[in-house]
Amino acid sequence: MRKNVFLLLTIIVSTFISCDDDGPYEDYLVARPILQDAISFKAEAVDIVDPTPIVSSGKIYTYQNYIFINDVNLGFHVINNQNPSSPESIAFIKLEGNYDISIKDDKLFADSYGDLVIFDISDIHNITLSNRIVNAIYNNDVWLSNIEYPQADFYEYGDIYYDKDIVVGWEVKTERRSVADYEKRFDCMACDFAFNSLESDSGSPQPSTGQGGSLARFKIIGDYLYVVDYSDINIFDISNVEEPKILDDVQVAWDIETIYNQGDILFIGGSQGMYIYDIKNPEKPEFISEFRHGTACDPVIVDGSYAYVTLKGGGFCGNTESGLYVIDISNLKNPELKVIYPMNGPNGLGIKDDTLFICDGEAGLKVYDKSDAPNITLINNFVDIIAYDVIPLASSLLMIGDRVLYQYEYIDNDIRLLSTFEL
Repeated sequence: MRKNVFLLLTIIVSTFISCDDDGPYEDYLVARPILQDAISFKAEAVDIVDPTPIVSSGKIYTYQNYIFINDVNLGFHVINNQNPSSPESIAFIKLEGNYDISIKDDKLFADSYGDLVIFDISDIHNITLSNRIVNAIYNNDVWLSNIEYPQADFYEYGDIYYDKDIVVGWEVKTERRSVADYEKRFDCMACDFAFNSLESDSGSPQPSTGQGGSLARFKIIGDYLYVVDYSDINIFDISNVEEPKILDDVQVAWDIETIYNQGDILFIGGSQGMYIYDIKNPEKPEFISEFRHGTACDPVIVDGSYAYVTLKGGGFCGNTESGLYVIDISNLKNPELKVIYPMNGPNGLGIKDDTLFICDGEAGLKVYDKSDAPNITLINNFVDIIAYDVIPLASSLLMIGDRVLYQYEYIDNDIRLLSTFEL
């Protein structure tokens, strides 16, 4: 009798835990976006404040005697570099949803949740907001792909009105769901993927235009600002820096990451390849060719007849083995891979005359002689630092690492550390 009662209880409990009328159910983690009104959110997302410690150092940009360092997704720090041996932090421009900037004629152009935001920096100690063009770069729905997704079994986006809503986070709860629904979820991994995928720098910059590194998504060339998002080249006529004109964008691929130019040729770096465009007509870039490679993070710089591409594999970047690709571009319609140099985990890179600088992540800053390109020779390696991106200037080299700004001075065919600045 006791055995039968125990068996009956077991059946009842098992049914309660794992079965409903339409099949078995289990507990799953369900994530829903947390929304905030876009107008009020963006009003709160911009401010000019006193210097503050950096949270996550991103891209680097220089203009006149100042250095601007992106604090990923938070804004950018303004550094007075009139004395490179002793730089001074003077302000933090809070700009949420920001990843990159570019400057011309004392007007600083930046992204914020897909908007193009313009600041007046003519008085560096009194920076003011000049303009904000909503959704000029991309619509707010792309902002979903910028937020770190939480670990969950289901993602429910609900009713998001992209013209007025901003996704500011996620709420994750445990809920009972059908096992069949959970299994169907894995049948549509491609759907999730599709949703989530949504200045030649080699010379001295013009006095009115700043200079970014190889990881830049913003590029000012003459009277035009080019901004790459995840798939397109966004083009702005900035002949009137107060009131930029939005021109037609150009679709490239679903994987683009960086932009670089040599004269009137654009080189777009993407996780699947390098894409080459002609901008003789600056308002309408025309496709020339592409160089495809395995999936990896991919900044590119160009000098003469060669393009130098660092591929970083592993993690988010993909499974391609890390390395430096040297590509012959003497025939722009048919770029040809010449040699691959193994790297540890390369990020940005830069060129000064015959010297090639590569930020190889935890392996430090590597300095190469490229005078015999495509063959290169290692001449120095600064170790015990994390190297992210560089900007080679006329008389010095700027490098951003893990919350540290490094400056080096050129000495003959090598460089020497000039200063370090904790951010």
